[in-house]
Amino acid sequence: MAKIELNPVGTNLLKSVSGESVELQSLWRDKPVVLFFLRRFGCQVCRWTAAEISKLEPDLTANGIALVGIGPEETGLKEFKEGGFFKGDLYIDEKKQCYKDLGFKRYTALSVVPAALGKKIREVTTKAKAQGIQGNFTGDLLQSGGMLIVAKGGEKVLLHFVQDSPGDYVPLEDISKALDISANVQAGERPQCNDDVCTR
Repeated sequence: MAKIELNPVGTNLLKSVSGESVELQSLWRDKPVVLFFLRRFGCQVCRWTAAEISKLEPDLTANGIALVGIGPEETGLKEFKEGGFFKGDLYIDEKKQCYKDLGFKRYTALSVVPAALGKKIREVTTKAKAQGIQGNFTGDLLQSGGMLIVAKGGEKVLLHFVQDSPGDYVPLEDISKALDISANVQAGERPQCNDDVCTR
């Protein structure tokens, strides 16, 4: 992945859940930040990953590090919040400009259909349901996500992760290592996702 220039991407506007517009760079102005870019709020694997990342929240807070989730649209936000999947602040990138600038790809309509019918989707559904995590088909099924970890003041990018497949995520130990903190968390068993797309 090419090196990320924080100045241009930092001026992109996000909408807070209260409706306020903020620049992305305001999130790292005063403290380091972990920015988790969800594929969509209804995605079953995204919900599992959000809950997994949230295990780090006490250690992040203790070290003065913000935890932020960003979705590409408002669809599913209410249900996501009510489900308590994520312990950080939530924002919407309505124009999906951060997603574009950070290289988070879009899938094609052709790659969605076969994946939705595949064995791996049934497996992820079973595993996520066993953990009490449901998903739905609302919203943009074609958007991928990733993660960006930025040092205080935008001094440097500590981690830039782009999903290659919808089931990809950054392990908790890699997040802790990028931030140079120790965390006392137990990683959960991740649901498996189809190589092309996870529609749940």
